[in-house]
Amino acid sequence: MPWAPKKPCCQRGCRRLTSGRFCDVHQTAADAEQRASSRIYDRLRGSAAKRGYGSRWRAARLAFLKEHPLCECEACGGGAMRVAAATVVDHIIPHRGDQGLFWSRRNWRAMAKVCHDRKTARQDGGLGNPVTATAKAIDKPWRCGQT
Repeated sequence: MPWAPKKPCCQRGCRRLTSGRFCDVHQTAADAEQRASSRIYDRLRGSAAKRGYGSRWRAARLAFLKEHPLCECEACGGGAMRVAAATVVDHIIPHRGDQGLFWSRRNWRAMAKVCHDRKTARQDGGLGNPVTATAKAIDKPWRCGQT
């Protein structure tokens, strides 16, 4: 299979050619910046337990997945079009800390992890998707400057 041509490093002013995003000289700095950004994100986000995902949630999640073993997302047709094992309980409407919405079983949906990741990326602006109205910068302080 032919190799793609190398392209210039993404670091401003650097003209080294690379097959990745940054040349070897600038990749280390980019990795350090990413780690620092991740630490800030994790600190602002809080632990899973602080966000409500403690032992009570784990027990409720397992019980729900036992009752709903197949992915119920639109792409799978609620298990009618494509059969995928559900491993994640999704909050249909993001709870954003609202405990009533968090614990409402009407707001839960069993999903395969790949389907849940796709839905979350679509909602929260991951993978180049636009941020939806439910995921505004005001809800996520690490998204400063994004609308």
